[in-house]
Amino acid sequence: MPDWVRPAARGRAWPWIRALLPLGVAALVAGCAPLAAREAAPAAAARAFGAYPATRRVEQIDRYHDVAVADPYRWLEALESPEVHDWVGAENAVSSPYLEALPARAVFKERLAAMWNYERWGASLTGGNSFSAPRRRNGRLFYLHNSGREDQSVLLVEDGADAAPRVLLDPNTLAADRTVALVDYQVSADARYLAYATSDGGSDWHTIHVREVAGAKDLPETLELVKATPLAWAPDSRGLYYSRYPVLEDNRGDDSKQVSIWYHTLGTPQASDRFVYAISDHPTRNPYGTVTDDGRYLVIEVRDGFATNGVYLLDLAARDADAIRLLDRFDARYEFLGSRGEEFYFATTEGAPHGRIVAVDLGAPDPEHWRTLVAEAAETIDSAHYVAGHFVVAYLRDAHSLLRVYDADGGAATEVALPGLGQIAGLSGEATDSEAWFAYTDFLTPHAVYRYEVASGRLELYRRPAVALDPAVYVTEQVTYTSKDGTHVPMYLTHRRDVARDGRRPTLLYGYGGFNLPMLPVFSVPVAVWLEQGGIYAVANLRGGSEFGASWHLAGTRTRKQNVFDDFIAAAEWLVKSGYTSREHLAIRGRSNGGLLVGAVLLQRPDLFAAALPAVGVLDMLRYQTASANARQWSSDYGLADDPEEFRALLAYSPVHNVRAGVCYPPTLITTAERDDRVVPWHSYKFAAALQAAEPATCQSPLLLRVETRAGHGNDRPTWMQVEDYAEQWAFLAWHLGLAVRAP
Repeated sequence: MPDWVRPAARGRAWPWIRALLPLGVAALVAGCAPLAAREAAPAAAARAFGAYPATRRVEQIDRYHDVAVADPYRWLEALESPEVHDWVGAENAVSSPYLEALPARAVFKERLAAMWNYERWGASLTGGNSFSAPRRRNGRLFYLHNSGREDQSVLLVEDGADAAPRVLLDPNTLAADRTVALVDYQVSADARYLAYATSDGGSDWHTIHVREVAGAKDLPETLELVKATPLAWAPDSRGLYYSRYPVLEDNRGDDSKQVSIWYHTLGTPQASDRFVYAISDHPTRNPYGTVTDDGRYLVIEVRDGFATNGVYLLDLAARDADAIRLLDRFDARYEFLGSRGEEFYFATTEGAPHGRIVAVDLGAPDPEHWRTLVAEAAETIDSAHYVAGHFVVAYLRDAHSLLRVYDADGGAATEVALPGLGQIAGLSGEATDSEAWFAYTDFLTPHAVYRYEVASGRLELYRRPAVALDPAVYVTEQVTYTSKDGTHVPMYLTHRRDVARDGRRPTLLYGYGGFNLPMLPVFSVPVAVWLEQGGIYAVANLRGGSEFGASWHLAGTRTRKQNVFDDFIAAAEWLVKSGYTSREHLAIRGRSNGGLLVGAVLLQRPDLFAAALPAVGVLDMLRYQTASANARQWSSDYGLADDPEEFRALLAYSPVHNVRAGVCYPPTLITTAERDDRVVPWHSYKFAAALQAAEPATCQSPLLLRVETRAGHGNDRPTWMQVEDYAEQWAFLAWHLGLAVRAP
């Protein structure tokens, strides 16, 4: 589902075009047909790419609160059926030749591959905003590195202050096509062992391995039945705690059920793992554990959606003791930061929509006895860590980061100067560390890694990539526009400094708007390539994110979800009104929950856009929760069709249910992956089928489905696969927005 759905780190995401080639031979040399030439193309030629695959309809009627709702493409949910497999192949047989023949595809592919070839430190492990900065354990330094030539970043280790880095784990050796990815790793306190999780072909199902650090050799056992579980080492490094799903008869995990916590002893098979804890009094809550630094308690985060959670404790010295339900009201978010003896520290939104840090004493755990260590500020807490007796806190101010450090009692705040108005990514550090690590990035700056020494307050640049867009040529500006209900919404625009406001600049508008995930400045190779070709890139900070705290998030959830779409539409209208672009040159893009955003908005305002790119989207809002127990957790943002009021809200915007026959929708490239087990691909299948069936013969817009057969939901794909994907998407946009693409 949404890119950020993963456990929080401790302390805290064609034949048709060939028919047109004779019409634009000169444009082929330039890279892409000008808009005027495309508008002059005969309608018959524009539809010459051939018919969409025939898609069978069934008589499926569901009743929700006395409302009959047709679902004619229900059969596409049977992902393992030969008929669905053949249908996907037929859709790809239409979309693939079209995309391969786009004039700008080769130019984009060459430039994407070249720009991605730069040395970098740290990496996104699970896509989205996740970033892994260096981690120090018992004198050893661990970090991800990519010379620019690897499809997957390599995990390196330095065994001492003066030791040369050596390879600890190279994911590129795990599969010939480099589609087995490292998605998480944790090092034991003594730095003797590495526990790491891998994903095969983009699946959310992970396999956990354990490797000896000294010899870089795996122990024989593997742990299965897991999805994005924390890996919590026991203090003696003899084993680890993890959460897993029940097993089915065919030995696959059953993710329609809740997880439970287990303990694995090194050197033993998973079948002998010890059961630790399960939720027995609630059908949808899931427990995930971490161990306090003193090894005394297992801190269990109990999740039930993404707006609230609980926190329980297990005394590891009393194996048969009942769990202590420390925070059990499910009234806010609570993030465990650390502890000293019987006092536990949490970042929380309880009584503080922007967040605060409190101390909870086990002897007096009621809220009236909590001590506020870091009071709520005007800015929103984005992540916090308890490091060397201090709280290192990253805040959000107007959708960019700032960093403050407080002493153990919340006093003596120090603000750490950052290089610009960008994002702090991958902030990390433990109570026993003397330093915190993070990366700084913005739209023009690749992730530069910094080390902050807590005692001295010294900030040190560790590594900075050489590749960046020239600030003398490009600029990022932040603007504010007004949404439909009068709410002021910020938006970032990045473009060449000499851009003319003539209403003809091809512009890509990106958004997400959900699950408390902020859209912050971040460097992206595909975006950099788009900017190089003269495009504008806009990112709207929609409600549903965390840019302005819990209230901003809640304003874009459940029956208020239409606010998110209104914010996005208002952003597009502002871009047109302000002269940056026009309807003929404006495209929208979003992934996952952002794919829902794009699907809903292109249906509500088909007149406003020249192209749309909904990727791995949640598009059937009446049945999303049927895919898995994990999908049902999204109800904290979406609501459920079981509730009459929420049903009406869902039905009003659900993309699969709001396609209108006879409407000419803008050119749309729907992308998904056959192995996506987070947002299952039948969402995209049903949406594509509905769009294609509804399109009148007089329309010229291709409405295409592109399905990757060896990938899943996230951005943990190998570089070569991302190059292919973005080359197709950017070429599609260039053709339909009139972007004159220049060869390097």
